[in-house]
Amino acid sequence: MPEKTNKGSSASGGDGGRRGGPRGWLPRDADRLFPGLLTAAVALAGAFAVHAIVPALPAMTVAVALGLLAANLPGTAVWIAGRARPGLDFAGKHLMRGGIILLGLKVSIMDILGLGWLAMVLITGVVLLGFGGTYFLVRLFRLPRETALLVATGFSICGASAIGAMAAVRRIRHVDTVLPVALVTLCGTLAIGLLPLLMHPLQLSPLAFGAWTGASVHDVGQVVATAQTAGTAALGIAVVVKLTRVLLLAPVVAVAGLHHRASTAAGQHALPPVIPLFVIGFVAMVALRSTGWLPGGVLDAGAGLQDVLLGAALFGLGSAVRIRTLLHTGARALLAALAAWLLIALLGLAAALLITA
Repeated sequence: MPEKTNKGSSASGGDGGRRGGPRGWLPRDADRLFPGLLTAAVALAGAFAVHAIVPALPAMTVAVALGLLAANLPGTAVWIAGRARPGLDFAGKHLMRGGIILLGLKVSIMDILGLGWLAMVLITGVVLLGFGGTYFLVRLFRLPRETALLVATGFSICGASAIGAMAAVRRIRHVDTVLPVALVTLCGTLAIGLLPLLMHPLQLSPLAFGAWTGASVHDVGQVVATAQTAGTAALGIAVVVKLTRVLLLAPVVAVAGLHHRASTAAGQHALPPVIPLFVIGFVAMVALRSTGWLPGGVLDAGAGLQDVLLGAALFGLGSAVRIRTLLHTGARALLAALAAWLLIALLGLAAALLITA
């Protein structure tokens, strides 16, 4: 008899695991997630407002910065670490995956093929050499393998989106993605201010500067913010070169998934997936975009939704960074990140000069 009573009470009147009362239609975890998701939405509105006032600052970068501030200011730290934490963690993990899927709508195979085979080979070389070199540098600074893998993925491919994809396929804990995301955001922001200052001393044409930006800057928004300083021609080639790097997300993650499966203990029943479903979704969106069937309005709506999902995710990840904790490994991590950033900048510059020669 007690078992029947427990079943009935847990069902809340037969609602199949949903809460009773005026909010009974909400999922069981909605009450826990709502404060954090609402906090992320408010912060994201602020990030977009800052970007509208200062276009040179990408909204995604501002979202990370706002998360970091919210986590460390006395007036908001308790809220961020308490009531808001479940929703912010949900955003950092699950909304990130939705943003990665929609990122595929920005990538057209036809645009990439228009660069020519030499450019595609060079960009692939930048990604592979940047990945290997960054991993080596981060390990040289005695940081964990997981950190090295995530930093290498984010720096060489497409920033926080790539970090989220690699963390999923390698089953790396969500909390371990926080430092790599902070580093990739910091170095990408550094590129926005520094690369335009080097254009004239290096005697780069707008096309060469755009190709360099696309080959070396991490996040798509940061590429746009950097390349647009040299005009529309620079911006056009920068975006195509950058999206070529983005396209490499799927094969790199697939190889990482295969390696992880091979190294998983024999006899384990639940093997990790070779490619997570959201990466398959990303590839499907690339294929759909490449057909040319989608009208401009749909692509614009997809881009807007992708910014919302990714921005909320980045605020969630930024809000998990504690300055005190960061300071313990921050010096070594920062030096490793700057060394990796310099390496990829040099590789990207060499590729850009060859592409536009």
